[in-house]
Amino acid sequence: MSQSSKLRMLAALSNRGVLSSCADAIGDTPLVSLSRVVSHLGLRGTVVAKLENLNPGYSKKDRIALQIVEDALEMGQLQRGQPVVELTSGNTGTGLAIVCAVSGNPFVAVMSRGNSPERARMMRSLGARVVLVEQQPGSVPGQVSGDDLKLVEEEAERVCEELGAFRADQFNHSGNYRAHYLRTGPEIVAACDASEHPLPDAFVDFVGSGGTFAGVADSLREVNSALKAYVVEPEGAAVIDAARLGLPRPVDPGHPIQGGGYSMDALPMLESMTTAVDGYLQVSGDEAREHVQLMARLEGVFGGYSAGANLAAACSLLAPGAEHEGGTVAMVVCDSGLKYLSSDLFEES
Repeated sequence: MSQSSKLRMLAALSNRGVLSSCADAIGDTPLVSLSRVVSHLGLRGTVVAKLENLNPGYSKKDRIALQIVEDALEMGQLQRGQPVVELTSGNTGTGLAIVCAVSGNPFVAVMSRGNSPERARMMRSLGARVVLVEQQPGSVPGQVSGDDLKLVEEEAERVCEELGAFRADQFNHSGNYRAHYLRTGPEIVAACDASEHPLPDAFVDFVGSGGTFAGVADSLREVNSALKAYVVEPEGAAVIDAARLGLPRPVDPGHPIQGGGYSMDALPMLESMTTAVDGYLQVSGDEAREHVQLMARLEGVFGGYSAGANLAAACSLLAPGAEHEGGTVAMVVCDSGLKYLSSDLFEES
């Protein structure tokens, strides 16, 4: 093949061309079959994983950062040059640091010291100001509790008022849901269609704010009304399931799966869903760690704790006699293992 032919072929494969900014690189992440893990575990069926760890900020939260800022600018909620403030476990903050660098809006991230330090360093490197909030007495580094998060929320509100800033408010802003309803879900469908792969009959997601779960589930159900969607929570901190059953909310016993299991009063993203949650799955820290290590060693996919939780949950649905044995389960690799190198996630891998 001639050099010119090779160049034409490569150009045809690249449908993005030259991008005007790093923010334009957010989304269109690959959908990969984790067939080696499924085979290794002796399961029957397919797990397809959306590699959100390949976004510019190495997480799915890049999507909501872009959508929230774009929507806020369009609706006049945010002005060019106005500061943006948000509480974060690190991923939303990284996405907002990238998007705000492009839009020209200063960004302030407010984060618990219980989150891994890589996240704060990355946000600062991207130009953000990072405000670290001490944990409650007795809290364990690497295990952010609901009480810790309340302190972060209070500080985020204080900083926002002090600066006259726009609060990105990922737990309430519709851009969170819209990012995944408009793009992540349709991208999964498009990838399956392009390869003539069966559409997922189940979707699992470790829930933090609930935007990914709600947006993707609603989107996928528009093309497959039989799809079942499952909330994934940390074992012992299944606060969403407890609220559904009218039980007392679990007191955070401590778990290493950062970004979820918080004792919050409500998750508006789940309440905004047009379709129901079909089940609630609990995953322990050890199970999440084991599955993310398997995914790294067998598939070359380097994800974080929540990706391991999603994979463990997806595999449980393919277990012998389980409802989705032999079917296709979709999941998201929420963020990169690079953000956990100071934790115990890969110590034994």
